[in-house]
Amino acid sequence: MTTKTKSLNISIGSMIAYNSAAPLYLDYNATTPVAPLVLEQMLPWFSQHFGNASSSLHAYGWRAAEAVKIAREQTAALIGAEPDEIYFCSGATEALNLAIKGLFELGGSQRKQIISFKTEHKAVLDTLQYLQKKGADVIYLPLDENGLPDIESIKATCNEHTLAIVAMLANNETGVIMPVNEYAEIASASGAVLICDATQACGKIQVNLLHSGLALLAMSAHKFYGPKGCGALYVRRKNPRIRIIPQLHGGGHENGMRSGTLNVPGIVGMGAAAVLANTTFEKYTAVASERNSLEYHLQQLGAQVNGQKASRLPNTLNFRFPGIDAARLIGLLPELALATGSACSSANSEPSHVLRAMGLSTDACRESIRISLGKYASSEETQYISTKFSDALQKIQA
Repeated sequence: MTTKTKSLNISIGSMIAYNSAAPLYLDYNATTPVAPLVLEQMLPWFSQHFGNASSSLHAYGWRAAEAVKIAREQTAALIGAEPDEIYFCSGATEALNLAIKGLFELGGSQRKQIISFKTEHKAVLDTLQYLQKKGADVIYLPLDENGLPDIESIKATCNEHTLAIVAMLANNETGVIMPVNEYAEIASASGAVLICDATQACGKIQVNLLHSGLALLAMSAHKFYGPKGCGALYVRRKNPRIRIIPQLHGGGHENGMRSGTLNVPGIVGMGAAAVLANTTFEKYTAVASERNSLEYHLQQLGAQVNGQKASRLPNTLNFRFPGIDAARLIGLLPELALATGSACSSANSEPSHVLRAMGLSTDACRESIRISLGKYASSEETQYISTKFSDALQKIQA
């Protein structure tokens, strides 16, 4: 055995040992595992059916193109869209950049105002900050203690200069669900549009664009048991049709919307995950019950829930124990894989921008923990979580 091979075997062995002792995963809003059925459908497209979907002169390309077509139909069905309104990309971050920048480049000369909220994901906030340097007039409306804005303030702010309202459907940290259909009606009345970040909502709650006023919507496969590195942007085609300027050039893929060789295995996986999600929504009804039970037991231990009075995703719970730093508490819970906020901001030591926008103090933000359950969460798991928190709190209070 060569040194290189021996090193590889040791590395794999360490990974297996780590996985066998892995803590209970409670960070499903950060990412989900690829479902076995989804992986099974993806695998042939890495090797056996490896054709480029843009190769139009032979069977390898035809087969790949047909797989993409089917996945586009499957993804569209998850959100009540038409297949030709779906454009595949690398994920929701790219989709949001394409939607926001592409719309501004098209209409920014007449309409420069963009309305949004400080609780948005960094994929939105950083993009809006970039556009401010390009002349965009970005207005962030205030939110209440539950992370919801005053509808009247949106009506008062949206006018003939407004290009878009940018809002997430469900918050990734608190699970708070925003009334985006109301925002869309307000935007439409002023000739503006709604750009929706539905990354956390798709697959967890029903999203139906058939009778909504949403113009653009971003989603990521890895949030609903599909693969990382694949997402989609919905662009409405009628009543009225939405146009945006492409941000990637070089081949005219995706009907000119997003150039680049298509990630066929990922797209197949996204379609398969969409089908799975579309047929298992009832799982989240049970998850909501488990989340509520867990919430109750943690409150009995002294927890305060952030965004408690708002409608929330069925799997998400953001809470704090006043006076107890979250990092200290999590350090006493090695059996649980927990989060304090967005995975995209976990390297940042600053307190949660979402919770700060909801009015929490810096100390309260640093006390907050997010639990996001998977759709197969069980009562045994939630009871185990409650017990572990109880034990950890007793150690702190001893």
